Amino acid sequence: MTSVQRLLTPELMIQTRSFAAQNEVSLLKGLQLVTNWSPETLMAELGESFCYPVLSMTELLGFRPDFECLSYTECVQRAAFIGHGASGNATLVLSDPFDGTTEDWAVRRYGRFKPALRIALAHPDDLSAYFAQQERQLRATDGFDLDTSSQNDEEVAAIITLTTISEDTSAVVKLVNSTIYDAIKLQASDIHLECDAGCLHVLCRIDGVLVPLTQVQGQDMAEQVISRIKVMADLDIAERRIPQDGRFKVRVNGREIDFRVSVMPNIFGEDAVLRLLDRQSLTEEAKALRLDHLGLDAHSIATIRKLANKPHGMLLVTGPTGSGKTTTLYAAITEIHTGREKIVTIEDPVEYRLPRVLQIPVNEKKGLTFAKGLRSILRHDPDKIMVGEIRDDETAQIAVQAALTGHLVFTTVHANNVFDVLGRFLHMGVDAYSFAAALNGIVAQRLLRMNCQHCAVKVMPTEIELELAGLTVAQIAGWTFKSGMGCGHCRGVGYKGRKAVAEVLVLDDTMREMIVGKASISSLKEHATRLGLRSLHDTAFQWVSHGETTLEEVARVAG
Repeated sequence: MTSVQRLLTPELMIQTRSFAAQNEVSLLKGLQLVTNWSPETLMAELGESFCYPVLSMTELLGFRPDFECLSYTECVQRAAFIGHGASGNATLVLSDPFDGTTEDWAVRRYGRFKPALRIALAHPDDLSAYFAQQERQLRATDGFDLDTSSQNDEEVAAIITLTTISEDTSAVVKLVNSTIYDAIKLQASDIHLECDAGCLHVLCRIDGVLVPLTQVQGQDMAEQVISRIKVMADLDIAERRIPQDGRFKVRVNGREIDFRVSVMPNIFGEDAVLRLLDRQSLTEEAKALRLDHLGLDAHSIATIRKLANKPHGMLLVTGPTGSGKTTTLYAAITEIHTGREKIVTIEDPVEYRLPRVLQIPVNEKKGLTFAKGLRSILRHDPDKIMVGEIRDDETAQIAVQAALTGHLVFTTVHANNVFDVLGRFLHMGVDAYSFAAALNGIVAQRLLRMNCQHCAVKVMPTEIELELAGLTVAQIAGWTFKSGMGCGHCRGVGYKGRKAVAEVLVLDDTMREMIVGKASISSLKEHATRLGLRSLHDTAFQWVSHGETTLEEVARVAG
């Protein structure tokens, strides 16, 4: 028997469970209300009963939190975190030992292949104070301080300064701010807020895949979160029947990050998607951006460089949304930019800021479309032109004419592979002869997630997996297959980071004659193979053979 008497009796727990069920509160809260114990007595009794050490505030401050493993938002929501003390051992600090789901979730996220977690208890108020201090040290987020003095109508609705979450009493504001902070820290490209029956799911798109961040219970809370996003993006909070688009900026430690907001009605309320764009970071990356930094294989890099150094013609990059098309074009432009030629781009939006390159943002509200902007660019004496995306017949026609009149045109178009691009342009009314004469080459690109280096282990694919991938046992001789098992570094996904894979088609005179003669796709593919075209699958399988990615990921990305 310790200094705390055995107060947690079966009779007391029966009474507590009944009270908690009737009042719809947690067992921990019910125990506090039923017993009216002091915080010290409550935590000491729980520690005695569960055989967990109880941490004081001073002891808590000695822990370094692992917000890479469990995000800040989740830790605040669940009142728990994984920290490393002076000994370096990982400890799961909980406030509610009755909440078995939180313990299971943390252990699963921490990873099965790591040493067992030590578990300790801390009072909820101490944990709240601990999280507040961690945020002040990290200079994370607080309330939003609106500053529109330097913005015009075409800029974002507001600049929002992130300071400290803990000082804001609004649960809604805390949730939104901590979600934004986590998304920035995780280098997410998008935040998805999905309303379901009675709850709000918060997800982040990391490496092209949606990863759950947290879940908020209650329809009212979900509506308030969406309303908060609308206020930040200067949207109509009373309108819930039609889609709305807006934008805002967040200033974190002097760095401005753009957020584009799309709100869409659904049967349970509204969903919101926030696209993140860290222009300063992208600009810094662009200064040192080169094709060999993208993860492309040596053959693709050499071919793209050859196409990018042509004196005139068109280089097309194709692929689905988020496949890195624009980044590849920027890398090519950065490599060839010597300052002796005029380079002009027209984009929607301008993602990277390149020194000594004229970059024009599309503004459809003011009538500046890709087509009108491209016509004006041709009167600006350019040598090389980048068109962010060809969306319509007029833009396609002007881009082809620009390539035929001595300009080198870089552009993107949405298509599944290099051969689908040919049909896209012909269906947009572009003359086959002009298109074939203007086109130098096509790059079809995808982004493959790489195995997490911290949890990847050797595996062997089954016969069914090999059959689905179109591989034989003889073909995989000497291959090393690996797969990530999931750990704190990759948030349990098994993948960490992405690299580009591409198939590059270079046109010769025979290929141009076949396009003009409207040859079949199969004939074009046969000739392209003779020219040395390597398919997306062949390139992707190189990464698989070295244990860098998986057959499952290749199937997801390349089909």
